[in-house]
Amino acid sequence: MVTKTRRPAVTRYPNRTRILAGALVFILLGSGIVITLNNVNKNETFEEVLTATNCPPLNKSEVPILTFNQSPQMCIRPTSNYVAIFETTEGKIKFELDTERTPNTVNNFIVLTNYRYYDNTLLFRLDPTIAIIQGGAPHTNNWSDPGPGYTIADECVGCEEVFMPLTNGMVRGPFNYLPGQLVMARSAGLNSSGAQFFFTTGEEVAALDQQGSYIVFGKTNKPGLEVLQKIMGLYQKDASSPYGGGPSRPVILRSVTIEET
Repeated sequence: MVTKTRRPAVTRYPNRTRILAGALVFILLGSGIVITLNNVNKNETFEEVLTATNCPPLNKSEVPILTFNQSPQMCIRPTSNYVAIFETTEGKIKFELDTERTPNTVNNFIVLTNYRYYDNTLLFRLDPTIAIIQGGAPHTNNWSDPGPGYTIADECVGCEEVFMPLTNGMVRGPFNYLPGQLVMARSAGLNSSGAQFFFTTGEEVAALDQQGSYIVFGKTNKPGLEVLQKIMGLYQKDASSPYGGGPSRPVILRSVTIEET
């Protein structure tokens, strides 16, 4: 169930427009990933902004919701295990979600998934230099995406290190990165993740270890990693691209579903 309010907001685009939506700016600060948000064209004055009042069902029978007034309530069961199944145009990838170290991050991802937040979106960025594939931007299908309307707290339950702000405006955290992980993207500053995520595909992702602030909340198996590496294999350099290159054909995330055991 949802309740509705109205506020000035960025236009919500249809799927085809979102997949073809414009560019963004990527800045590599040292080894840091910084998102520069660009304004999207505003053809509408208002959009509906919805606040979830109940936890959405796993069968995704609720209406799609892309914008929220606040972060979700806790919906996952502490004694359950959860698997996220990503159906892409290049194959299926299953991730075991880490409810022990990152329960709130997993909960946030599952709630967004069950509101169909990620369905029919673009895996819009491939970066072989750090071996990541990024997605989770349904409004614009690029880094200019305004997100779900909130951010979530950094977390790593049981980790010895904590999240610490750095003098350059970035954040140092406790995580290390390996191929086959599901990781939250973020902007600079503490507690800045929202909905965008990335997959790790190769050893080059260890370059992010010196930051350690991107929250790792899932891992895949060998068949899943093979699909991720297949997607990365589509990468082609392109001087006209704001990313420096991209896949030779669009890679679409058709749906994400959650299995609970």
